[in-house]
Amino acid sequence: MASLTTANFINDISFTPDGIGVSSGLISPDQNKSTNRVTTAGLIESFSKVQFKYAMLMDVAVESLTNSSLYKFIENWYGTHYRMGGTNKKGIDCSAFTGTLLMAIYSLYAPRTAREQYNSSQHIPKDKLAEGDLVFFNTKGGVSHVGIYLSNNHFVHSSASQGVIISSLDDSYYSQRFIGGGRIATN
Repeated sequence: MASLTTANFINDISFTPDGIGVSSGLISPDQNKSTNRVTTAGLIESFSKVQFKYAMLMDVAVESLTNSSLYKFIENWYGTHYRMGGTNKKGIDCSAFTGTLLMAIYSLYAPRTAREQYNSSQHIPKDKLAEGDLVFFNTKGGVSHVGIYLSNNHFVHSSASQGVIISSLDDSYYSQRFIGGGRIATN
């Protein structure tokens, strides 16, 4: 009985006993196969449960969530109740949450209110948002709500109805009220 050394499944994806090979299309099948082999041993174990949780929630590859301290911070605050003027775990409003996150994760100072954060940030179009950018909304007239952009059109914020939560910019409520993004300048 012959032993199986490689099985081809879909186009350029093959399984070998010591890993998974994926061709980028730049390597011909006749070239050294070890250059296009990715081993899975050790990769999965390097990501935390928190990273897996948020990768699934935001529908992104876990490998793209490289800022583990950000997601640990979010996990620590997730579900904290909203409280107008609140600044701690007993209740926090949107701008206090963004200011706390920016300082804890990025060592960036943000002014206290959503409007002040908007006025002091460099304005960024939606298609240029990056992790850690602010996202602003008109929920009560003018700039009245703020969150932190994460990935794949998702952002974390302290919602008046649900507390600290992750939402999507594509949700009808937020897409209709989106004003723009902002980036706090590093000193």
